[in-house]
Amino acid sequence: MPDLTVFFIIVSMSAVQYFMASRNSFILGAVIPILFTAVITWMFTTNRIESKIAYIVLLLIGLIILIEEWVRGRKSLRKRQQKEMDIMITKDL
Repeated sequence: MPDLTVFFIIVSMSAVQYFMASRNSFILGAVIPILFTAVITWMFTTNRIESKIAYIVLLLIGLIILIEEWVRGRKSLRKRQQKEMDIMITKDL
C-alpha cells in the first residue's frame, strides 16, 4: 500500500473517531478502537505483521491516537453542551 493511502486511512479513521466520540452516546467512541484492534490482531494472526514487537507498537500507537481523539471529541461535546446551557440561562433572565 502506498504511503499516501495509509496516511489518508489514518486521517479518515481519526476523523470518524472524533465525530463518533462527539455524539451524546460515549459508547460510539469505542467502535473504531475495537475495529482497529480486531484488524491489527487479524493482520498479526495471518502473518501480515510478522513481528510481535511491530504488532505491539502498532497496536499501542493506534490506540493512543484513537483514545486521544475520543477525549477531544468528549471535550468538544461538553463545551458545546455548556454553551447551549449558557444560552438557555441567558434567555431565561
